[in-house]
Amino acid sequence: MSRTTETIAARVLDRTIELAQIPAPTGEEAARAALVTAWWKADGLEHVRRDETGNVWACARAGSGAAVVLCAHLDTVFGADVSHEVRSDASTLRGPSVGDDSIGVASLQSATSLLRPTGMPVWLLGSVGEEGLGNLRGASAALDAPPVPISAFIAVEGNYLGRVSIVGLGSARRRIRVSGPGGHAWEAMNAPSAVHRVAELVTELTGMPRPTGTSLNVGGIGGGEGINVRAREAWFDLELRAVDPAELASMVRAVGDRLATVSEPLTVRQESLGDRPAGRVDPGHPLVRAAGDALGEVGIDITSPATSTDANAAHARGVPAIALGITTGSGEHTPEEWIDTEPIDAGVRTLARTMERFEEFSK
Repeated sequence: MSRTTETIAARVLDRTIELAQIPAPTGEEAARAALVTAWWKADGLEHVRRDETGNVWACARAGSGAAVVLCAHLDTVFGADVSHEVRSDASTLRGPSVGDDSIGVASLQSATSLLRPTGMPVWLLGSVGEEGLGNLRGASAALDAPPVPISAFIAVEGNYLGRVSIVGLGSARRRIRVSGPGGHAWEAMNAPSAVHRVAELVTELTGMPRPTGTSLNVGGIGGGEGINVRAREAWFDLELRAVDPAELASMVRAVGDRLATVSEPLTVRQESLGDRPAGRVDPGHPLVRAAGDALGEVGIDITSPATSTDANAAHARGVPAIALGITTGSGEHTPEEWIDTEPIDAGVRTLARTMERFEEFSK
């Protein structure tokens, strides 16, 4: 590993700033994908291409056998109406998506450039559709039709340094819509209101007992036709999360049971907004051990929280997967998101070392 700390950190920072200034809300990742494609071609990587889903692929190291895939997502939660100015000082970088996940994408090639020239194949993937209602569209499509057999998958999330996430947090997202005949707020004061029933359902659902390791959130609500109208329609958006797939399925059933209490003349229906599969990799798997060793070698404390990343798509397909990070920071999904610049070199080198240790453990 001959490249200097200054060279690695400077290169990753330059690319992070360049990428973070391009808006890329979920479904509109094309401009970022074009930039990453240009980077990887200029880096001399092989088989650089965009697939039908919009992902960017590249082969960072050829070899025999099944490949390790390093994946970082191109999309963000911010639209073009949000300023994408990136600000820096001596120790931090600040701006929308700098940590989630611009620095992750910017680090992929730098990490693989530190590898030995020969070994198991390593492919890079810039994925689309990771955030929000993207429902892991890019990673799922990539894993359903990979260019080569895959032995392991690493989701690289910018400010996860120190985390070795082996559990993929599952989610189920639904829009619940209540409809009815409506009526005049005075003349038909006893007519059922869809808004009232939605409010009752939200209260009932948020008050349900839940096992540890689960969550329930109502992230949006609306409806009604006027201040003096018994509402004909109202809705709310519900997200359920659980570490255990069985508990997630149980929560979905419990919600269905509550919705079944809606009676005529009101009706209720669920519209799926997407699901993320829950899953996990065995903590004794060589990939997990490799990441733990790599972080331990540089004295970084290790945590293992459940997370929701592109690794979930790999769990669902039986591919060993973890999520790792490059640096530390906070403020994700806000315009004031920030990352520390000092740990970047260690994060990139640790990612490379994880792949090397995985290869050693897999022999």
